[in-house]
Amino acid sequence: MLGATTLREAIAAVVKDGMSIAMEGFTHLIPFAAGHEIIRQRRRNLTLIRMTPDLIYDQMIGMGCARKLEFSWGGNPGVGSLHRFRDAVENGWPSPLEISEHSHADMAARYQAGASGLPFAVMRGYVGSDLPRFNSNIRTVTCPFTGEVLTATPALRPDVAILHALKADRRGNVFIEGIVGIQKEAALAAKTVIVTVEEIVDALAVPPNSFVLPSWVISHVCLVPQGAFPSYAHGYYQRNNAFFIAWDKVSRNRESFLTWMDRHVLATDNFEEFRESLMSDAAYA
Repeated sequence: MLGATTLREAIAAVVKDGMSIAMEGFTHLIPFAAGHEIIRQRRRNLTLIRMTPDLIYDQMIGMGCARKLEFSWGGNPGVGSLHRFRDAVENGWPSPLEISEHSHADMAARYQAGASGLPFAVMRGYVGSDLPRFNSNIRTVTCPFTGEVLTATPALRPDVAILHALKADRRGNVFIEGIVGIQKEAALAAKTVIVTVEEIVDALAVPPNSFVLPSWVISHVCLVPQGAFPSYAHGYYQRNNAFFIAWDKVSRNRESFLTWMDRHVLATDNFEEFRESLMSDAAYA
């Protein structure tokens, strides 16, 4: 039965140590519940992929899940730096983190190439940028028709893509509306896809500025209401800005970070218990 697989079961079955994992969601629908489950299951040596990695990757890096990060821009949106990410890069705590930084447009093109079964992405970009000096995967290719020199970067083919969506129908098709980001391309580029959803319905209505991922590209659909908290889900709940502000203080030093993660993530059994634990803390209410 659709939704009968718990998120714990899906992560245990699909996500293994050493895999490459793309967890997408731009501004809203960030799959926090799935990230916490990966932390609880203590996965290690993951290559994390994401445009605009924010708090969930800060938590996963700080808890030792990641070996490498492929990304474009990383930060706590509207607040400042990701302190656990920075500590891993600068000091190797809790373990060294290899980084591969690209532009937003490049990451989107790389997902598109992966989804299309192509070996690399081609684009105009990086003019005046220093990134090609520091990232050997940003190279050039000469157009055989015009002679123009273009940027070429390797396609993204994650082992697993993990998304949070608004709805699934009972056949396993998944609906996303609002800021759709790069979720569709990430899912089509990945070898396996896990989706958490706000609700399961009999049928999907598909308005403009939305899309449906067909059931045949998805291995697991898990019902996790508010699974994108503290980011927002269009039409369901708003962004919890207090959380993003409070995270800056929590994550600034290792001790307060580990205390917070032990209390609210490792000591809770699932995302519902995490939210109950968090709401008992006045800083997030």
